[in-house]
Amino acid sequence: MNHPSYRDRRRATAPPRLPGRARNARRLSAAAAVAAMLLVGCDTGTSKASPHSSGPGVSLAPSATPSHSRSTFAPALTTAATACTNSSKLAGWSNRRLAMLTIAVPVSETSVSDATSEVSAGAGGVLLFGSKAPSDLGSRLTTLKSHVPGHLGLLVMTDEEGGGIQRMANLVGSLPWPAYMGAHWTPAQIQQNVTKVAKKMAAAQVNMDLAPVVDVDGRNVAPSHTNPDGWRSFSGNTSVVSKAGVAYMNGLRAGGVIPVVKHFPGLGGSTYNSDFGPARTLPWSTLQKVGIPPFTAAIKAGAPAIMVSNNIVPGLGTNPASLSPTAISSELCGKMGFKGLVVTDSLSAKAISAAGFSVPAAAVQALRSGADMVLFDLGSNVSSQTSSIATAITNAVTGGHLSRSRLIDAAGHVLAVRHVNLCS
Repeated sequence: MNHPSYRDRRRATAPPRLPGRARNARRLSAAAAVAAMLLVGCDTGTSKASPHSSGPGVSLAPSATPSHSRSTFAPALTTAATACTNSSKLAGWSNRRLAMLTIAVPVSETSVSDATSEVSAGAGGVLLFGSKAPSDLGSRLTTLKSHVPGHLGLLVMTDEEGGGIQRMANLVGSLPWPAYMGAHWTPAQIQQNVTKVAKKMAAAQVNMDLAPVVDVDGRNVAPSHTNPDGWRSFSGNTSVVSKAGVAYMNGLRAGGVIPVVKHFPGLGGSTYNSDFGPARTLPWSTLQKVGIPPFTAAIKAGAPAIMVSNNIVPGLGTNPASLSPTAISSELCGKMGFKGLVVTDSLSAKAISAAGFSVPAAAVQALRSGADMVLFDLGSNVSSQTSSIATAITNAVTGGHLSRSRLIDAAGHVLAVRHVNLCS
């Protein structure tokens, strides 16, 4: 953000240095403002609901405001109420622009310019699909990022897990299946090898990886229609997954890539693969003992982003977790205290349509439930799908089915995960 020319101008126009006490006071005030800016999050806000449906049998009645809202300002910061924050800046944005910031647009890694119009309209991210990246991917993405309004940067994400789930191994090097890493590598070795890959990802202008998978699943099989994990999981042992997941996450961060820990609250032992149809996780009471600890470990280690699955969680309601305020706002952000970016799994999944939601309706419900960014699959209608999602979100705000404060909150998380400060 701070280009050399900007820094030069700032030095040239800098005010005279203040005495030590005044400088310290100003620094404390600025620190308080930044701290206030970061206190935003999963709060579903308050919304006036009507029987207007986003899916059969799904009421848009407002959820109770979570007791652990990420958007509540600490009392100690009330004196800085007039200070500039990301939230105060975003409050001046139109609903449409805020909506676009919550969308990740799918695009082929061999043709990233296809997303130019969506990026120009303010999309918060792009999701790369493919299996072999072009050698000049970095320069292509640099050109794409130049179209971001205000040059605020862009989340460029992909699935680089290892084994059979790798999009750009030809550019960044290959990793084995996580199951192999968990069985044969120490956490230090996992972190070291992932860092090497992450550095090359960052050099190619890819700054977010939808990994690591911290689902606990010891089945010795390739992922399939009936099993979303298999070799994608580090282990069937909760402790091994916790340590390996944190090591993978730290390896990405050390290489300059934002990790997205997935798939909350854990797909191990699922009845089916939600990409292909309705799926259920193990009961919530079981997940709390077996599947949740790796997410808890990741949060304690500073996880910046978490992906929520499209599976129904017995004991947490009848909607897919990605559309459930109980799963996201109450459990993940409330009881577990997660403060970072919440990303949905692909809303194009058959499990979502089977629950009665179109992709745009699911996007609205995901935001209402506490998610901050929505994903969907690459297809022939990406442009119209993106527009439909943004329209559904703006209409939901206008109609009182999604609070504007929740939308601002979500948009703030998209900026915060990249450390974007609108006030600088």
